[in-house]
Amino acid sequence: MEHLFHFDGPDFLASLIGLVAAFLLGSAIGYERQFRQRTAGLRTNTLVAVGAAVFVNLAHSINGAAGASQVTAYVVSGVGFLGAGTIMKEGLNVRGLNTAATLWGSAAVGACAGAGLLDKAILAALFVLASNTLLRPVVDSINRKPIDDRSSEVTYQLCVIVTDEQQKLALALLETLLEQANYPLGDLDVEPFGEDAVEITATLLSTSANSDDLDAITRQLLAESYVQQAFWNPSTTE
Repeated sequence: MEHLFHFDGPDFLASLIGLVAAFLLGSAIGYERQFRQRTAGLRTNTLVAVGAAVFVNLAHSINGAAGASQVTAYVVSGVGFLGAGTIMKEGLNVRGLNTAATLWGSAAVGACAGAGLLDKAILAALFVLASNTLLRPVVDSINRKPIDDRSSEVTYQLCVIVTDEQQKLALALLETLLEQANYPLGDLDVEPFGEDAVEITATLLSTSANSDDLDAITRQLLAESYVQQAFWNPSTTE
């Protein structure tokens, strides 16, 4: 109990410097995220950095480097759960991975600052900012290039929307067309769509499907009067 009421000026000053550094560096990362209107913006990244710094600094004050190391491991896993909450799957696309990774980087910055490693905290913040800014033009340039079916790993899905009564007929036609095109099915999913319709989603096993073939299959599906909608989607996988 004596330790709890003991005020150590130099230790307090070191903690203050570490928390201020975490606040400023976390704010810098968060400002860039807020400017781009991301889910986790200024306050979130700042709080993650400061929170990580507080926990690591507290552990360091109580149990030295060993305590700081132990708590840092918990910070890493804890922020992993926090980042997982920002990841969302929308159809074939996954959103929020960059936001989760940025939160992880903010926690790393805060942990360094909390441990008194200000030089490493600054370096970490600079590299996180560089990843979100300097690499953006490179990513945009790559994304503007058309997908090369032969060189990229692409998952394809064919979606067909029909009435409940015509579901079996549409399934049979879809399987026939894919078999004729020599595209084996990897998965087939049927879900309700509206009040009296269903959406049939066929995932192809092939990672080198030809776009023209898929367009031709889509046109053949749309030629049937009972098919309300038919379309296909590509999605690159890592």
